[in-house]
Amino acid sequence: MKTIKLLFTLIFVITLIPFSYAQDVNEMLKEWERAKIYTKEYLDAMPESGYGLKPTPEMRSFAEQMLHLTDASYVFASAASGEKSPVGFGESEKTVDKSKANVTKLVLAGYDFVISSLKKMTAAQLAEQTKLFGQFEMTKAMAFTKLFEHQTHHRGQTTVYLRLAKVTPPTEKLF
Repeated sequence: MKTIKLLFTLIFVITLIPFSYAQDVNEMLKEWERAKIYTKEYLDAMPESGYGLKPTPEMRSFAEQMLHLTDASYVFASAASGEKSPVGFGESEKTVDKSKANVTKLVLAGYDFVISSLKKMTAAQLAEQTKLFGQFEMTKAMAFTKLFEHQTHHRGQTTVYLRLAKVTPPTEKLF
């Protein structure tokens, strides 16, 4: 009798896993849409003259920080979703045109790729394992989570750039 109860409990728990990922997809999409809007506010806040700003010579410029964020979006989302990235590894950051208009266009396209890729994912696919950079094993859902952490980190770094350019950063957008 205990074996049957254990078996039914196990089956019940296993069937909940795809359901929890399905709920997570909708929450993840909302968060990515919010992050895109928030990042656009940062891009809009920085004047054209600040896109080349580097706090120190060895650091990335504001534009390069945002383009680095974009390159990671393509790499992580492609690895997690299986969608072919339309941008080569590191290609965004190496772009010659680092104008406000072009950087904004490239960054928003990166967010669109992530959101589009995530929309195509099923709960079962998000629960599958993937290997990032040939060494880090995790679920595909976790790969999207790591990407979210990465873009938050780099957008956050650009707060200092805005302050150095004497610009007030956008107010926090948690919701």
